[in-house]
Amino acid sequence: MNRFSLEGKVAVVTGASSGLGAAFAAALAEAGADVAIGARRTDRLAETAAVIEKTGRSVIARRTDVTRIEDCDALVAAAMAGFGRVDVLVNNAGTGGKYFPATDDPPEHFRSVVDLNLFGAYWMAQACGRVMGAGSSVINISSVMAVTTAKMPAAGYSASKAAILGLTRDLAAQWGSRGIRVNALLPGVFPTEATADYSENYKRKVIDAKIPLGRIGDPADIAATAVFLASDAAAYITGVSLPVDGGVLIN
Repeated sequence: MNRFSLEGKVAVVTGASSGLGAAFAAALAEAGADVAIGARRTDRLAETAAVIEKTGRSVIARRTDVTRIEDCDALVAAAMAGFGRVDVLVNNAGTGGKYFPATDDPPEHFRSVVDLNLFGAYWMAQACGRVMGAGSSVINISSVMAVTTAKMPAAGYSASKAAILGLTRDLAAQWGSRGIRVNALLPGVFPTEATADYSENYKRKVIDAKIPLGRIGDPADIAATAVFLASDAAAYITGVSLPVDGGVLIN
């Protein structure tokens, strides 16, 4: 069971001010890791930091916009200064963007979605990859929308999340010889700010049509999976794209 523990490890989590990012950060701390968290909303980031502190672990919180390379470097530098190492990266910061038919999608909108979801993940992986040692784990957050469609006009989101899968495979191949594992999680439908406006009637329709397990995911479901991939229990797993979706991709 010791292989599932994160005692002595340091994790970096982006987009940790709310939703799945906050759940990832809290779960990693509960498993024993000290955590450096970053997000653009510092007030909400402080709330996540308070949750981590209640677990008895140490936390560093920094305002971080992952589209800014200097912010990515600064978050990793803060983790190194405060904890002396980085063992885990959860590349969670992202956006769903807005829904535009492809022929009407403003160029600045498409670029902004790709900039945050893909480029931001790469800049964070670069910054962490420079300081990570053997046994480290990068967990990129993609989406089931990378490999299927909800028949919504979300080209920027789907394209950027599909690109994360290619990025994951390439980094896994590059860094395997250094003992750094790189995997991707593909969340299905979870309660986040993006889904907060879904009516109960709409959620029921989604569940009945798409989710064999019969419920929307709980953030703890995917946070536990991230803890596994971060731990030594997953020491021989790399380059994998793992859906956590209640069976959405069966359909």
